[in-house]
Amino acid sequence: MYIDVFNGDADGICALHQLRLADPRPDARLVTGVKRNIHLLQQLAGIRKAHITVLDVSLDSNRESLVSLLKDDCEILYVDHHFSGEIPDFQNLKAHIDSNPETCTSLIVNRLLGGENSAWAVVGAFGDNLHQSAYQAAEALSLSDSSVAKLKELGELLNYNGYGFSVTDLFFSPQDLYKAVIPFPDPLTFLEHSSILPKLRNGFHDDMKQAASYKPVRETEIGRIFELPPEPWARRVSGVFSNLKAQEEPGLAHGLLTRNPDGTYRVSVRAPLINRKEADTLCRAFITGGGRAAAAGINSLPPEQLDVFFKTFEEVFGKDRVKD
Repeated sequence: MYIDVFNGDADGICALHQLRLADPRPDARLVTGVKRNIHLLQQLAGIRKAHITVLDVSLDSNRESLVSLLKDDCEILYVDHHFSGEIPDFQNLKAHIDSNPETCTSLIVNRLLGGENSAWAVVGAFGDNLHQSAYQAAEALSLSDSSVAKLKELGELLNYNGYGFSVTDLFFSPQDLYKAVIPFPDPLTFLEHSSILPKLRNGFHDDMKQAASYKPVRETEIGRIFELPPEPWARRVSGVFSNLKAQEEPGLAHGLLTRNPDGTYRVSVRAPLINRKEADTLCRAFITGGGRAAAAGINSLPPEQLDVFFKTFEEVFGKDRVKD
């Protein structure tokens, strides 16, 4: 049995697509979800002796399930760029984890494949807001500026589709979006011929237009924090909105608050682009937090902890602030 487990954002989709272009597994079971659905290995409880690939999913957040699968004789390839903690010592685990804030899972897979499908790695890097790394990876492809701009748009659109409280917030389920890219070894061909991109593109522009009017609810020399309303459009746009605000002020840290249906806050955090670290440190200080050094989040922050979050935000990013 083959199982492919991947984050439902651009990086997860592009990482898996690169691997399966090189090593097709058409019968593999797909396990994914919205970007914040990070405990994906829990869905594999009871699986034995399977060949499992895990991409762009935090090992630290899935440690117990991972160890259980390894003890049940599963062969696991694990590729990721989030904080991992100690990597379990099993012969049947091959882990390629690099938490460098300038890389992502798609770029790690690209290294493993020797650049075999690197155009898709560029798309994944753009989707993860790693513009400098994406441009560097694109240099080897000798593409025109307009073609690189198209890869950037595709990465942002694929990433945009991954954000939501549940799959019902999304235009396409991550499984369906991944299946849509399977026939296309070249992302530029996908851009030209895909029947799903117009819907994503129109939704993206409509959502961003609504978000454009929102101003910071908190602003200091350390960073800016925004709040969007508890609407599906706001949940969809949260990742791209956070990335955009970070690009506007690369010397500042950024936070985005969006209400969950239960009244708690879903939080997105971006470290300053000129010093991509500590976002995961901040978010792991809260029970449902996690992520990577450059970008992290909290799934469920109680309203009564908002002041603590604001204080911790200032402390974490203020202690190591790099002057412009």
